[in-house]
Amino acid sequence: MQEVVAAVAQQTRILLTDDMDGSLAATTVKFGFDGASYEIDLSEAHAGQFARAMEPYLENARRVSRQRHPAQATSRTRHDQSAVRAWAREQGLKVSERGRIPAHVLARFEAAH
Repeated sequence: MQEVVAAVAQQTRILLTDDMDGSLAATTVKFGFDGASYEIDLSEAHAGQFARAMEPYLENARRVSRQRHPAQATSRTRHDQSAVRAWAREQGLKVSERGRIPAHVLARFEAAH
């Protein structure tokens, strides 16, 4: 006896809710202010109100490109820590087996290479 398995269709819907009044939202508006990024789900009416409220500020503002902020940009490049430790020991410098390598040791390593 062969069992027949019926295919079941599944549909997932995402409904946006207007963050102002709980009605059905039409769009998500993304914006930035004072260094922070925001987004809000709005109905067409509220999105229009938002755009009209922002219009005088946008007309006088400078547009800037999105920039990624590098994680602590330094003048130093990353080195193989094992190689730095081995070189330091060859030079008679004291370095621990683990942990951070002192800045003066890294500076000497970089000057030598």
